Amino acid sequence: MYILGVSCYYHDSAAAILHDGVLIAASEEERFSRKKHDFGYPTQAIAFCLEQAGITAQDLDYVVFYEKPLLKFERILMTTLQTFPQSYPVFRESMVSWFNEKLWIKGELLTKLDIPNEKLLFVEHHLSHAASAFYCSPYEEAAVLTVDGVGEWTTTTIGKATAVWDKTPDGTPGTQTTNAIELFHEQKFPHSLGLLYSAFTAFLGFRVNNGEYKVMGMAPYGKPTRMDDVYKVFNMADDASFRLNMDYFTFHKSTSKTFGRKFTDLFGEPRV
Repeated sequence: MYILGVSCYYHDSAAAILHDGVLIAASEEERFSRKKHDFGYPTQAIAFCLEQAGITAQDLDYVVFYEKPLLKFERILMTTLQTFPQSYPVFRESMVSWFNEKLWIKGELLTKLDIPNEKLLFVEHHLSHAASAFYCSPYEEAAVLTVDGVGEWTTTTIGKATAVWDKTPDGTPGTQTTNAIELFHEQKFPHSLGLLYSAFTAFLGFRVNNGEYKVMGMAPYGKPTRMDDVYKVFNMADDASFRLNMDYFTFHKSTSKTFGRKFTDLFGEPRV
């Protein structure tokens, strides 16, 4: 069985192909387009994966998109309308992006790959994260934690994954006897560790979805002298669930700023 995975129209578009559960090839589109963080349709990455597998798109059993676009569109509509008219800039920019590209991804995939509708699947964003980590690991059973900015509605999940394969005489995987990922707890937007991280990335003068690695690189050289202030904008409960104090943030209603005046009153003026 050949399965092609596709992600695009957010950042770092990519494709990957598996044959009977074994990864054959994977690549980001920027490797071919030479555009850093290329978010467009990954034409060249898909072509590379198919070439490495020695097949055409018509030989694919399934094509899987990394999230469920309509659920994500629902979240954007509902959250921007809740804070309207302050959120009008986010609403306007989001609608342009969605009506230009994202709402039509199903038709685009079916047309460009020339595959029938029943071969195209959409997987929830955080299940994609969990699968990409677990199925590339050597473990048959694992606890699962996924954390990012936001998927459709979810920002963090906790779950359990199991995958057991019979071994063939030559030691390669044979028939799969167990295959399951269960995500049994989730945190929903706007309460997000990833978006908290992005707010501090922007505060330190770096571009969101680009400069986070720089913050990570600087972190070992810092001292936790402001943790009491951090816990004023971020609260964790005894069960490990958490909430952001949204009085400090503007990412849900602004296209240009992730934090507001109350944030800078607490932490000082941002680095430019």
